[in-house]
Amino acid sequence: METRHFLTLSDLNTGELGVILARASELKKERKQGVQNDSLRGKTLAQIFEKSSTRTRVSFEAGMTQLGGNSMFLSPRDTQLGRGEPIEDTARVISRMVDVVVIRTDAHEKLETFAQHSCVPVINALTDLFHPCQLLADVLTYQEHRGDIKGKHIAWVGDGNNVCHSWMKAATLLDFQLHIATPESHKPDKAIASVCKDHIEWTSDPNAAVRNADVVVTDTWASMGQEQEKQERETIFKDYQVNQVLMSKAKTDALFMHCLPAYRGSEVTAEVIDGPQSVVWDEAENRLHSQKALLEFLLT
Repeated sequence: METRHFLTLSDLNTGELGVILARASELKKERKQGVQNDSLRGKTLAQIFEKSSTRTRVSFEAGMTQLGGNSMFLSPRDTQLGRGEPIEDTARVISRMVDVVVIRTDAHEKLETFAQHSCVPVINALTDLFHPCQLLADVLTYQEHRGDIKGKHIAWVGDGNNVCHSWMKAATLLDFQLHIATPESHKPDKAIASVCKDHIEWTSDPNAAVRNADVVVTDTWASMGQEQEKQERETIFKDYQVNQVLMSKAKTDALFMHCLPAYRGSEVTAEVIDGPQSVVWDEAENRLHSQKALLEFLLT
């Protein structure tokens, strides 16, 4: 049986994504009811992180424990992908000892190389190109609050980064329209945009992207590894702040999403992220439930 990986949302079809999201809802209900679930008893998860993390690490470790399994964490001090032992050899060895590997790294190519030589499922916990686990949580959150996302208008405001790319993939899989507002200098990747072109629309005007939107999404302007560019980026993105004036252009019941960490006063104002339209805390919690469903899908 071929090993299934989750490197981008494209590794799932629409039906499989629906199954995972439905199971995530079930697992969330079970968790709140105190139901014990040992579906992954005896299974071990290895997390290889070359970048720091709060939500991703906690959600995977807690999720694996809640499903009866075990997890281990390997920091940059413990392993250096491709900077000592070849990635191919690291993958061959580690995958013979554990049941699933979660990787957070910089270059997406590293993740792909690891997966090609792994005999167990590999999950993308964030690369420079994609952050698919975040989208599982985001779509689950939308469904909880508003139902089916098909045909809806989602607005992305800010940097055309890895989370934006995963929203683009989600739009294609789930048949909604993603209106992207970024500066010309920070548009999404051309190759990814070409594949998703029927479900995305780009503009440099955030007001145009947000007009009549069902959801407004943003992310930090300076992601991990871009800290030295923070001052420059604040100048470039100053007109892309999600504030109450911008939110007023969206539908009156529009939701606000952010993958966190957030910087109030930069990409979003406190009035919005802490306001009644914000569902960011549900998003953060749903990382746990959606990733538990993903682990079950890949391992059982």
